Amino acid sequence: MDTSIQAHNQRPAAVWSSGGADYDQISSGIADSIAHCVLRLGPKPGEHILDLATGSGMTSRQVAKRGANVIGADIASGLLAAARERAQAEGLTIEYQLGDAEALPFADGEFDAVISTCGIMFASRPEAAAAELARVTRQGGRIALTTWLSDSNLFKMFQVMKPYMAAPPTPPPPSPFEWGRTERIRELLEGNFDLKFEKGVSYYREPSGEAAWNTFSVGYGPTRMLAASLDEAKRAELRRDFIAFHDGFPTEIGICVPREYWMTLGVKR
Repeated sequence: MDTSIQAHNQRPAAVWSSGGADYDQISSGIADSIAHCVLRLGPKPGEHILDLATGSGMTSRQVAKRGANVIGADIASGLLAAARERAQAEGLTIEYQLGDAEALPFADGEFDAVISTCGIMFASRPEAAAAELARVTRQGGRIALTTWLSDSNLFKMFQVMKPYMAAPPTPPPPSPFEWGRTERIRELLEGNFDLKFEKGVSYYREPSGEAAWNTFSVGYGPTRMLAASLDEAKRAELRRDFIAFHDGFPTEIGICVPREYWMTLGVKR
């Protein structure tokens, strides 16, 4: 157990870590939204930027290619290992550090900007994560976040998995998809940031629903760990339902699932 990750986040850390290097295929599926977020952030050469919940580092690599000095932080050591390998392979100098979004190991006002692409929304305690986001951003600094809409097809994918999950504790933890409402984002961040919003759509393309299952059941921690927790019969049912959901978005060539998100841009007051 790594003491830099709070006790209540140890299990989520293990879940996300399980995707390892294959998580980069998940990031590839949202590459359009990552490019959108990096564009709106507008990283400048020499800026000190944090990629929060960096995963396997796709966002951090895009920011680094714009000349910024980047640190990628995540609770998932398995994803950070993959991020380091990919950055090195691309000849990029990026520091990757284990970090809990609710208790970041950085100084007050350390960063000129913070970016998080569909990452901070999965923090267990959103108020704590929002407070840390504000703390580590300097006055006048910027944040750029993408968060899935609360009724998006990504949310509906989780609804497909929900019947196979263990019952949540009482009371249940807050849904990460609350970050998909601008009202909730304002509640969390408007006390420290001037906010602007732009809606986006990410298009997830695969040859088939079966290909989507193969991608997610290997590289996406929540799906991978859920499948591993089930007996053979239940796992087959989950696979069937997951494939059927994605096959509900057919084209003449394969499948294309539109997944809506908010892009939030903030300036620290």
